[in-house]
Amino acid sequence: MTPRTPMRLVRARPEPPFTVTFDDREIAVLPGQTIAAALWSVGVMSWRTTRGSGERRGVFCGIGVCFDCLLTVNGRPNQRACLVRAEPGDVIRTQEGTGHHD
Repeated sequence: MTPRTPMRLVRARPEPPFTVTFDDREIAVLPGQTIAAALWSVGVMSWRTTRGSGERRGVFCGIGVCFDCLLTVNGRPNQRACLVRAEPGDVIRTQEGTGHHD
């Protein structure tokens, strides 16, 4: 008997992974993953520093409310990693402070 897995039950046909670049490092991403999920999958837990003290931050709430997970995506600062889906070829960078050249 064939095992019943969630993928078989819904007849899923997942698409192949693609790559994004995070701080000059290529990362494989599954279609539909948020940037936060993609970074977690390779062990990256923080990708932002605070303005004043430079403390490291990552995901706190995971639902877009706290703004702790901000990073720069394709040159656009202040993107919430927990909400933004990764797209093929994205260039993602750790965000220092506000993400602008203060």
